[in-house]
Amino acid sequence: MTESEQLIAAMDNRVRRRDERREFFKAAFGIGAFAVGGAAALTFTSGKADAQTSTLTDADILNFALNLEYLEAQFYQIAANGAYLPANLTASGGGAAGGTVTGGRKVAFQDQVVAQYAREIAADELAHVAFLRSAGALGSAAVAMPNINISGDASGPFTAAARAAGVVASDGVFDPYADDNSFLLGAYIFEDVGVTAYKGASPLVTSKTFLQAAAGILAVEAYHAAIVRTTLYAKGVQTPALRSAADSISNARDALDGTGGSNGGDLDQGISPTTINAQLVANIVPADPNTSIAFSRSPQQVLNIVYLSRAAATMGGFFPNGVNGTIRAGVNA
Repeated sequence: MTESEQLIAAMDNRVRRRDERREFFKAAFGIGAFAVGGAAALTFTSGKADAQTSTLTDADILNFALNLEYLEAQFYQIAANGAYLPANLTASGGGAAGGTVTGGRKVAFQDQVVAQYAREIAADELAHVAFLRSAGALGSAAVAMPNINISGDASGPFTAAARAAGVVASDGVFDPYADDNSFLLGAYIFEDVGVTAYKGASPLVTSKTFLQAAAGILAVEAYHAAIVRTTLYAKGVQTPALRSAADSISNARDALDGTGGSNGGDLDQGISPTTINAQLVANIVPADPNTSIAFSRSPQQVLNIVYLSRAAATMGGFFPNGVNGTIRAGVNA
């Protein structure tokens, strides 16, 4: 077999494996339901809401990003520093009080390198929130932080996601604050989503100034995603179950975001080694294997993941009452 034929065979095999994993998880999500935060169960279906017809402004798009930054910032702040964002960074630009945060606690890190990563990412996410709320960005148009659930208990969204992904048993609990590896898996749930969200939103931004700022944030989020993936990969060499858990989370995100985007229905990749050019390589970059360009997610696909619903829900998961702003569901589905 020639080198070209080996490459084609390897890529075909990779695509087949992904399709098999994706169909398995679609079936799993299709028959299951999440009980999130004590609210009514969210049944996973394949239905989609009609795309929103109103014209989106740059402020709408930045506020959508701000909701995601609130979520990431609160998770990293409590995990790394044992404190939430200050109230002045959660109120709306007009002064309305921000929502509540449920759950979370400081992680008792054993690996001080991971602890340093956590503190740096926490500082970055706080700065992203402050920047998007600043006069140079949203200013008075900034939405308040919505209610956020980042609890690691039996009824929390981390456990719901982990159960659906098979990371824990159907009656198990996933606590991202329990130890270093659990924290990394919790961070992994968010990081790749943030990168694909900014990539997907970039064509919608009309202001070159705002587009440049969004590109800068995307670059930082990509660094965050890379360090989380790389650390999980390295630790997974000694602990294969950790690598397997990350792969399962990737498959679960694919099952949630549905079809569409820059690579059909497979907008996610795990961290297990893969084959490119007939060579076994690490898989630390979630990109199209033919172009090495990061994938894009539409706002609806992002919301499907953070709401933990394959249907076009308007709330649930990490945002029990939904996000704030114009983009809540049904946009560019």
